[in-house]
Amino acid sequence: MTNLFCIGISHHTAKVETRERAASGCVEALILPTCNRVEVYGAADSFIGTEQIVRCLAESETIEDAGAFYRHDGEDCVRHLFRVVSGLDSMVIGETEILGQAKKVYENARASGNAGPLLHRLFQRAFRAAKQVRSRTEITRGAVSVGSVAVELAVKIFGDLSECKVLLLGAGETSERTARALSSRGVIDIRVSNRSPGRAEMLAAVVRGRAVPFTEWSEQCAEIDILLSSTAAGEPLLTPGILSPLIRDRLDRPLFIIDIAVPRDVAPEVNEMDGVFLYDIDSLQSIAAQSLALRRQQIAAGEEIIAEHVSDFRTRYGQFGGAAKYLPVSGGLDEAALRASEL
Repeated sequence: MTNLFCIGISHHTAKVETRERAASGCVEALILPTCNRVEVYGAADSFIGTEQIVRCLAESETIEDAGAFYRHDGEDCVRHLFRVVSGLDSMVIGETEILGQAKKVYENARASGNAGPLLHRLFQRAFRAAKQVRSRTEITRGAVSVGSVAVELAVKIFGDLSECKVLLLGAGETSERTARALSSRGVIDIRVSNRSPGRAEMLAAVVRGRAVPFTEWSEQCAEIDILLSSTAAGEPLLTPGILSPLIRDRLDRPLFIIDIAVPRDVAPEVNEMDGVFLYDIDSLQSIAAQSLALRRQQIAAGEEIIAEHVSDFRTRYGQFGGAAKYLPVSGGLDEAALRASEL
């Protein structure tokens, strides 16, 4: 009997540079790295221990953090992959980026010969399950994080974001997430200002922007289109009195301000100014909570679809493939046989 397994860990502690053939003894193996995890999917003629995979991922012979890894075998592995690819196991429920990542990883593994018939069948079925979860439920509808809500609102205000100029005031985790989201929507002019210059430079490098001295951030308001503020100032940094002269010559160019600081960095009265759109963290979280509630209602429907695919996969392939069904990895894959395996 062939052993099918998945071993994973957060991307913060596992290196994605590890080669796909992660452990000797695997008939098939591939690594699925995403924003929040790194997972090894493998099939072997004998049991492969978790520590052996940990050593490969950590590139070390000492296993001090083995307890941080999780493991799924057999049918649990199948179910886990289907949930991951469908977005049910994501930090943002229903996100679709993972599907594209999984497809790319699978194609690379197949091209290199590391994904044989069993992983082919497993991933092809995972893609089918994900497609049905997306088409039969509303789990992907709406934004569910502060950053994604902010970006959606920015799109509604500006349309195309490629020409927008953005200033990040503060360089925390939420600022980074929102900056990445804006960058993914085409924003290329991102400026970062923080009391700690080093932190500003680090975040600016992440989003290919530029750092601005904290003493000069207010001057940027005359040029920027979007201001994301997240500092620990303790009192408003931006008031109508400060902002008015800075935006006097903006004409018809709106200024979109996202204030996610607690206490707030921007005085509420700023929202009453012409051409200014101000959203604080409460309003953004309220919008996100509404979308998240909708997605959560669809989780049960998604789980039912996945359960059907897991059951059918088990019925078709029994113990998820036997050693006799494997083609030699070094000899390449019979494409006709692979296509027929999913008919």
